[in-house]
Amino acid sequence: MTTKVITYGTFDMFHEGHRRLLERARELGDYLIVAVTSEVYDATRGKLNVQEGLSQRLEGVRRSGLADEIIVEEYEGQKLHDIQSREIDVFVIGSDWVGKFDYLSPYCRVVYLDRTKGISSTDLRAQRNGVIRLGVVGSGRIAARFVPESRFVSGVSVDAVYSPTPAHAQSFADKHELATAAASVNELLDQVDAVYLATPHGTHADYARQAIAAGKHVLCEKPLTLSATETAELYALAASAGVVLLEGIKTAYAPGFRRMLAVAQSGTIGQVVSIEATFTKLVPTGREQQAPEGGAISELASYVLLPAVKIFGVEADEVRATSFKGDRDAVEQFSSIEVCYPGGMCTGRVGIGVKAEGELIIGGTEGYLYVPAPWWLTDYFEIRYENPGLRERRYVDFAGDGLRYEIAEFASVIRAGAQTSYMLRPEESVALAGLIEQARARQRFLGAEGMRGLG
Repeated sequence: MTTKVITYGTFDMFHEGHRRLLERARELGDYLIVAVTSEVYDATRGKLNVQEGLSQRLEGVRRSGLADEIIVEEYEGQKLHDIQSREIDVFVIGSDWVGKFDYLSPYCRVVYLDRTKGISSTDLRAQRNGVIRLGVVGSGRIAARFVPESRFVSGVSVDAVYSPTPAHAQSFADKHELATAAASVNELLDQVDAVYLATPHGTHADYARQAIAAGKHVLCEKPLTLSATETAELYALAASAGVVLLEGIKTAYAPGFRRMLAVAQSGTIGQVVSIEATFTKLVPTGREQQAPEGGAISELASYVLLPAVKIFGVEADEVRATSFKGDRDAVEQFSSIEVCYPGGMCTGRVGIGVKAEGELIIGGTEGYLYVPAPWWLTDYFEIRYENPGLRERRYVDFAGDGLRYEIAEFASVIRAGAQTSYMLRPEESVALAGLIEQARARQRFLGAEGMRGLG
């Protein structure tokens, strides 16, 4: 009796890692069916930067000689239909998806195959659109979200991690099936084309300098630094070295936020005069609660000030902040930041120990934009006018955690041979750092400390 095996994938730029997966899948049965995702389905599931069209990807699988039959995956739910209609015995998928497809187990055997570590990183180096090898510096919460998100971006492979605590690096590499847990930053830099910095704020500048000096591209978690001067210095170093430096504020790269900005800047609501943005989360312990780099402003102000910099520009007239810090707190728990521009004003509210509604309101002379919480993950917004009957609703896909959008733009800029992205320009990153720097330096504190005038 024939044992039928089926597997699914994008199979972009067919490489040795793909070949190994299909070889191992074939070993599980007598007849292998390979399903290649369509462009439409890739878009709906948030797969970004696919380099080849469907016909090219189908041909790559065909040339491997490993598939007995090749089909196209076109919609969500097709896997169950295929398994039942084709009487499949074994469903095979990469271990990135462990647990995701357990619901298929009543219908066939479900097998998760470990990734072939490091293979896809080397075999395509000579190709024009070869895989960009990424190394992660840091092994905390955000890094743990970054690696799974990176696997939705075609042509990018996270291969290595470095942490000042070697045991943490090894545990991270094992969990995420990375080829290397580097013992030093230099060892990491020797093995990659680019790095993602996911370390405490105060360490970003030094790690970025090391990477830039080694000729590596840098994607750095926000805030790039807490100083406008230091941020400008890093961009100057990157420009001189001919490498890409990009600040990882994921909202800036998300399609919904960019579409909302386009509406705001188009005159649809008249002249924009007011921006109100709130972002709070409860973080009882951790680096966010530790001085001197912790606090609500350093942790979250990059988000709430981003719309102002994109709409009003990089030249602000005045910055002031009012903050709450309890008598046992080392850093501010909630802050209201007010920024005045020649033609408008922005109020950004941030909190790590106080919770508030996380909405964004952009006010214009003819109407306003309303983005409900969590606005920084924009998938829906409304255009509202004095006449409620004219209200318009706009829906935009937002996939996963959102980090894939900044990864995709980072890879696109590198491949284009450019150094900057219009989605977040160097001067905008410098302006954000300056606003954060001023807000932190000129806080008025409420609460147990009472009022302390401007510092």
